[in-house]
Amino acid sequence: MSRATSLRDVALYLRGRLNTRLSQLANARDRTPPVVPAPIDEVIRGVRTPQALSRLLEGRSNPEREHAVARYLRALAVPFAAHRFASAEGAGENFGVDLGTGDRVLLLAAHHDAVPGSPGANDNAASVGLLLQLIERLAVSPPAKLRVRFLFTAAEERGYLGARQYVLDNANVSELAGVLSLELCGIGDSVVVWDAAEETPFLRTVGAALEGVGLRRDQGYHVVGRIPMFGSDHRAFAPLGVPAYGFTLVPSANADALRQFVFSPLRSAFRHLIRRPVPFDTYHTPRDRGGTLEPPALALALRALEAVIAEVA
Repeated sequence: MSRATSLRDVALYLRGRLNTRLSQLANARDRTPPVVPAPIDEVIRGVRTPQALSRLLEGRSNPEREHAVARYLRALAVPFAAHRFASAEGAGENFGVDLGTGDRVLLLAAHHDAVPGSPGANDNAASVGLLLQLIERLAVSPPAKLRVRFLFTAAEERGYLGARQYVLDNANVSELAGVLSLELCGIGDSVVVWDAAEETPFLRTVGAALEGVGLRRDQGYHVVGRIPMFGSDHRAFAPLGVPAYGFTLVPSANADALRQFVFSPLRSAFRHLIRRPVPFDTYHTPRDRGGTLEPPALALALRALEAVIAEVA
């Protein structure tokens, strides 16, 4: 491990601890009633839309959320690889599902953990629900010249620890055509591809896919550079030279307020103390509940991701 990597890991560990502590302090003062988790068997037997599937995780503890993902995949007889890890920073289990054939891999990631005190519906149960439905759809007709890897990561809220451990233990960087990590995909009408500081062939492919489903740049979708204080699992891959970006939905009506919020490090650092624009008004709080998720937003995210898969293939 290089000195730069070691320092980065220390910084991410400290950031994760701070993130957890701030959430605990803020959420302890919130009097929103807790979510009663849905029975897992009921979700498995029920309608399998992204919003319905988000109930697998909503309101559960992180070990329970982890267990729910594995139980769902087993119930549907979906083959998956389990990657359990433990380090000084924490422990957890990632799950990977590969569909398709070929030498190139498109990796789509969604973390299954949440911060303490938050039901974690938009962050990030909705994204897990999206990937679970994509698995079911893609299994009907997998791509012949591309493998799509659906990676469900643990401990993202601890400085994307699960993704970093996955990269350390499993990643074959040369096979990755690109990475998208899904965050906050359940509210909004506009796609944002972020941490896209430089143009790459993969980024152009993503843009072409979004254009192909009728989205126009700077209207239906936005490409933005590195965001100072927020991050996600794709940042575990980017230092290795992999084109890796965040994938999020936001309300277009809030574009200016969101831009000011996420690109101001000072505001982001004190995000629990200020008024936050949608979807950050419920982010990391007890109000991040399934009732705030928007079916049209999830439908848009699903359509966009299917277009990306088709364009990369």
